[in-house]
Amino acid sequence: MEKLISELSRVVKFKDSTEIGDLILIVAKEPQIMVSYALVTDITRDTSRKNEWWHVTLILLSIPPQEMTWTLRMPQLTGLEVFTMGGEERFIKAVDLGALALPPTAAADSPAQTSEAPSLARKPSFLKRVK
Repeated sequence: MEKLISELSRVVKFKDSTEIGDLILIVAKEPQIMVSYALVTDITRDTSRKNEWWHVTLILLSIPPQEMTWTLRMPQLTGLEVFTMGGEERFIKAVDLGALALPPTAAADSPAQTSEAPSLARKPSFLKRVK
């Protein structure tokens, strides 16, 4: 698994953090190597556990798209740790799509920018908020 992650790191630019709206790469080794993408739609604290665990809701970008929720610790969520689910090794990490984002001046002129979304004014995003 470590070799596969190292090879992927050479072709995919990763982020050090994971936030709602991020595109993540999921790697599972068994029963066969699976590499797929998912969109993070929610991250909430699991208050039933003493240590910090997070419920991470993902939409797997497959046909059809599938929603799932995984309970992970921060090192697992940010790609610092390979973990197991059902005895299978898994790795997830957010993909840095910064090169695809609009420049700040172009993003500020975008109709998607509203006073209700001040965080978008600070950081250009490839996603548009639709209400």
